[in-house]
This record gives sequence, C-alpha cells and structure tokens, in this order.
Amino acid sequence: MEIIELITNNISTFMGLVATGVFAGILAGLLGVGGGIVIVPVLFFLFQSYGVSPESAMVVATATSLATIVPTSISSIHSHHRKGNVDFSLIKRWAVFILIGVLAGSWLVTRVDGTWLTGLFGVIATLSALNMLLRTGKPAIFKQLPSRAGQTVMGATIGFFSSMIGIGGGTISVPLLTLYNYPAHRAVGTAAAIGLIISLPGALTMLVLGKAPIDAPAGTFGLVNLGGLICIVPLTVLFAPVGASLAAKLDAVKLKKVFSVVLLITGLRMLAQLCL
Repeated sequence: MEIIELITNNISTFMGLVATGVFAGILAGLLGVGGGIVIVPVLFFLFQSYGVSPESAMVVATATSLATIVPTSISSIHSHHRKGNVDFSLIKRWAVFILIGVLAGSWLVTRVDGTWLTGLFGVIATLSALNMLLRTGKPAIFKQLPSRAGQTVMGATIGFFSSMIGIGGGTISVPLLTLYNYPAHRAVGTAAAIGLIISLPGALTMLVLGKAPIDAPAGTFGLVNLGGLICIVPLTVLFAPVGASLAAKLDAVKLKKVFSVVLLITGLRMLAQLCL
C-alpha cells in the first residue's frame, strides 16, 4: 500500500521514470549502448524538472543508474557467454583492480559535490561521442594489450571513473580494449562482465554510505532512488528486444552516428550547465 500511495502522490515523476526505462531499453537494443550512458543524463534532467538541485540530481542519478545495471548486466553476461564472447581470463586478471577502483570512486560519490560529477560525466560523454564519430571502423593503434602493470592501471581506471558517473564500464572499456587490437565482439561481451563488477559494489556502497540529499526525489534511500530502479529495470529488459528488432530494419551505422551526435550535445549541455 505504501508503494501504491507513493506512486499516486508522485504520478508525474513515476511517468517520467517509466519513459526513461522505455527509452533506455530501445536505445540499448537499437544501438548496443550501455544503459548508464542514457539513464544518467535523462534522470539528471528529469529530477531537476521536479525541483531537485543539479548537485543532488547528479548523485542520485549516478547511484540509481548503477543499481539498474546490476540485473541487466547479469542477463547480458548470460547472453554473451553462450556465444563465447566473455573473456573470463581477462576478467580474472582485472577483477580485483576494477573493484578497488569502484570502491574508491563510489565512496567519493558519497562525499563530493555533485557539480564535479556533472563535469566528469560531461567530459566522458563528449569524448565517447567523438570516439564513435571519428574512430568507428578505424584500425587499432596498438597490436596487443599492454603489460600486466598497464592492464592493472586500465582495470582500476575503468572501475574508478565508471562508478563515479554511473555507467557499467562498456563506454570506457570497449573503445579502450579495441585500441589494443582486441576483437570488438569479445570486448562488448567482456564489458558486460565488467559492468557487474562495477555496478553491484558501486550501488551497494552508495546505498549504504550515501545520505539522501534534503531535496532528493521521493523514494530515495541512501543515494539510490528505488522508484527509478523499479520503473526502469523491467521496462529496459522489456523494450531492449524492440530496439533490436528495429536495428534489423534500420541502418545501424547511421543510427550510431545520430546517437553519437545526441550524446555529444548531451555532454556539452551538462558541461554548459556548470557555467550557468
């Protein structure tokens, strides 16, 4: 009854979260992009439209996004594993260092001003968009992965920055791995496993150690908005196949370019908000 009453009293927020889940699911299936890179900016602007400050909106969006990635990454791992595209040997080498990066990054999220996170997301989103626009189809720069020490730094860096901006790691790990001549399909499958290592401890840290801001959206515990989690996860899973069906009928390359332009505008808009 309390959940029903919460939804009834905040119907506009609820409908916005439902739309976010549908949008994220279709884009995930259509373009193969990770949910976090879509969910974070949508929640960031959605929460602000309901009177939440930009600083509070960003930390809650980050934590909520990580929480939504947990079940979707498990499903994705299963799917990619059946196709033999998850490199578990690499995961074993990187897991501890990714986890260290995640714990450090998610702890920082509970301590820093959300303004810094907005800027960081804006920078990473802008660079990711430029990478998709300029490097898609281009040859790798390096012939193979770096030494064990170099891979340690890569794993920790992916965990640290991904947890701080609420993404599952694919946005950073896939282009990084392909730079080192790593097969693209295997990079995507391995990124799904990396996403679980990032999202589960990251979301738990922000849930337990985070303190909900005074102006946080209704249903926020720690830094995780449970309303957002409940609305987004099932709809993302439900609508991802719809996006996949559309992808089979449309030009994937052109769609990815369109999305990269939208992502570029989103990243620049988040950076511009820091100047307002």
